[in-house]
Amino acid sequence: MPKVAFLGAGSTVFAKNLMGDILSYPELAESTISLHDIDPERLRTSEIVAHKVAEALGAHPTIEATTDRRASLDGADYAISMIQVAGYKPGTVVDFEVPKKYGLRQTIADTLGIGGIMRGLRTIPVLLDMCRDMEELCPDVTFLQYVNPMVMNCWAISRATKIKTVGLCHSVQGTAEQLARDINVPIDEINFVCAGINHMAFYLTFKRHVNGEVEDLYPRIRQVIEEGRVPDWNRVRYEMFKRLGYFVTESSEHFAEYVPWFIKRDRPDLIEEFNIPLDEYITRCENQIAGWQRMRADLEDPNSKIPVRRSHEYGSGIIHSMETGTLRVINGNVPNHGLISNLPQGASVEVPCLVDKNGVQPVAIGELPPHLAALMQTNLNVQGLTVEAALTGKREHIYHAAMLDPHTAAELSLEQIWNLVDDLIEAHGDWLPEYH
Repeated sequence: MPKVAFLGAGSTVFAKNLMGDILSYPELAESTISLHDIDPERLRTSEIVAHKVAEALGAHPTIEATTDRRASLDGADYAISMIQVAGYKPGTVVDFEVPKKYGLRQTIADTLGIGGIMRGLRTIPVLLDMCRDMEELCPDVTFLQYVNPMVMNCWAISRATKIKTVGLCHSVQGTAEQLARDINVPIDEINFVCAGINHMAFYLTFKRHVNGEVEDLYPRIRQVIEEGRVPDWNRVRYEMFKRLGYFVTESSEHFAEYVPWFIKRDRPDLIEEFNIPLDEYITRCENQIAGWQRMRADLEDPNSKIPVRRSHEYGSGIIHSMETGTLRVINGNVPNHGLISNLPQGASVEVPCLVDKNGVQPVAIGELPPHLAALMQTNLNVQGLTVEAALTGKREHIYHAAMLDPHTAAELSLEQIWNLVDDLIEAHGDWLPEYH
C-alpha cells in the first residue's frame, strides 16, 4: 500500500476532501496517510478528521500525524502540498494592504500581480526545502503540488530539483462543469482539449459526443451572450471569450487582475460593469476564519459524523492510476519540454496528461493560436522573472517582474512600482530570504 504525505495537512477541509477521495478507492483503502503541519492544533483536528473519514468509508488506513516534515516524507510514495506560507495574516493581508497605499487594488493576489509575485517569493524557498528533503528521503516520490502561484512554484521546482512534480488545480474541470450548466448540456457528454498556463488555459475544442455525432459547443456558448444569460459573477470571462474566441479556465475575479483592462482606479464604471469583487480573497479568508471555530468544534465532536463525497480534484485519481494501471486523462502543470511550441521551453504549462503505472505523461499540443500565446506570454514574463529572483537572490528581478506585470504597469509609474517593491520586501521581513 502506498504512503501519502500531506504537507500542510492543517488545511483541514482540503485535506479531508483529498483523504476521502483517496480512501474511497478499495485499492487504496489501506494506504498510509501521513499528516504533517507546523501548527499542532490544526494538525490534531486533521488527525481526528482523518479517522472519521476512514470510518465513514469503512477504510482501514494507517494514519500518522507529525510536526516533523522529514518523518512524514520518509519513504513516501506520494507527497501533496497544501501550504500557505505566512498564512492569511500577515502574508495575504500584507499583499493587499501595502499596494492599496499606492492605489493598487487586487481581487485574489495569489497568482499574478504584485501580490502573486510576493506570494511566490515567500513560497518557493519552502517548496524547494521540501523537495530537498524528498531527494534525500523519497527520491522516487510523485509530488502533487496544489499551492499557488502554480506556474511560479512548479517552474522553480522543475529548474532547481529532480523531484517528479505535477501541479494540480481544479479550474479546468470546474469551468467545464460551469459551462455545461450555462449551455444545458450534461458534462459527461462533453469532451474538450484545454491547454496554456495555469489560470490562463483555454479550451481549444469544446465538443459534445453523443451516439457517434460530434457537435461543436462554442456556438452554444456564444448564445449565452446573445440571449443575455451571462452570469453576473462571470462577466469578465465572457467578455474575454467575445474578444478572443476561446473560453479561459480561471474565474472572472482571478482573470480580471491578470490583464490591464478591467481594474482601473479612475474607471469605477468598469468595476461595476464587469462586477469585479475587489479584495475578494480578503473577504473570503475573513468568512472562512469566522466559520472555522464553529466547523472545528463539529469536526472534533466524537459523536458527529462526516459526510464524504468525491471531489473533482485530480490528486486521488493520479495515485489510483499509478497504483493500479487504470488509464486516466487529467490536466496537469508540467515543464514545457516541446509540449507547446510557441511558449517558452522549460516554463510550466498546463496540458492534458495521460496517467497510468508509468506516471504522469504530458501530451504535446503543438502551437497555440498566436493571440492566446501572446496573452499568456505577458503573464509568463512576470512569472519567469519572479522565479529568476527566487533562484538567484537578485533583487533587480523582483523590480522587473513588477514592472512587467500587466495590472501593476497599467496603474503605477516606474518610481511607484520600485517604491512599492521596497515597501513589500520590508513588510515581509523574515518571511523572505535576503535579496541583494
